Amino acid sequence: MANIKKISDILNKRSLKRDYRRSHEFQAYGNQLAEDLNDPKHRSLYIKLAKEEDRNLLETAREAVLSSPKATTKGRLFMWKLGELKKEKKKEPGT
Repeated sequence: MANIKKISDILNKRSLKRDYRRSHEFQAYGNQLAEDLNDPKHRSLYIKLAKEEDRNLLETAREAVLSSPKATTKGRLFMWKLGELKKEKKKEPGT
């Protein structure tokens, strides 16, 4: 039978470090947005948006940008689309 190692030994060999940029869910989502949009320079902006804005709007804008094949500046397109979606939401009666 093969040598069986304890799980604690295996985990101690790996240097598992905590990612300090992801202690809350909105931080993880903001970091993921920055990676998806290839815009690490504005990572803090995406984290702020993930914390304060409606997640449905963010996800709709993200999907629109990622489905656009000719998008060169994805961050700019994302912010424009988010602004358009917010304008549409304001125009809807009852909100």
